Amino acid sequence: MLHGRGADEEDLVGLAGAFDPAFMILSARAPFPFPTGGGFTWYDVGAVGTPEPEMFRRSYELLSRFVDEALRAYPVDPAQLYLLGFSMGTVMSYSIALTRPGLFRGVIAFSGYIPEGTYLDLRWTEARRTPFFISHGTLDPVIPIVMARRARKLFEDAAGTFEYREYPVGHEISEESLRDGAAFIDRIRAINPAS
Repeated sequence: MLHGRGADEEDLVGLAGAFDPAFMILSARAPFPFPTGGGFTWYDVGAVGTPEPEMFRRSYELLSRFVDEALRAYPVDPAQLYLLGFSMGTVMSYSIALTRPGLFRGVIAFSGYIPEGTYLDLRWTEARRTPFFISHGTLDPVIPIVMARRARKLFEDAAGTFEYREYPVGHEISEESLRDGAAFIDRIRAINPAS
């Protein structure tokens, strides 16, 4: 689980009850203190959709290392690795899932955007085998709904595997979107149960 700006690794843990209790939940903390309001951030933002390049690069490197170390340190089945992000955590989820295709069995992307125009080489062709659940609030004042619709268009153009849902809420994870995200994971697991 990857949290948004101004939160920490505990922020999304309360969502764990929506998922199969057999899952081991790991939650990463963003590496940079958020100066206004406390908590942590993955990067600074200029215009919405434009991560500060050096902070973004550092966060990506640390997150990639965190995932690799977690796979070695915990009794985790690498064939059953899922990713859930909210807001900036979704940006980081897209970043790692689209640059390391095949690493995750599925991705839940709540209220974020795909970091286009960064140094990352997003590997769309190879990433087709990873299903994504893209969820966004139509009333989101932080990350406008057009950014989620852009993500949908990118996945459509790449013939990616995804589900796209909009909800009449702001910048949040609604109960309905959480239920739909959990059902998405259940469907992936039912289609091709890993050993």
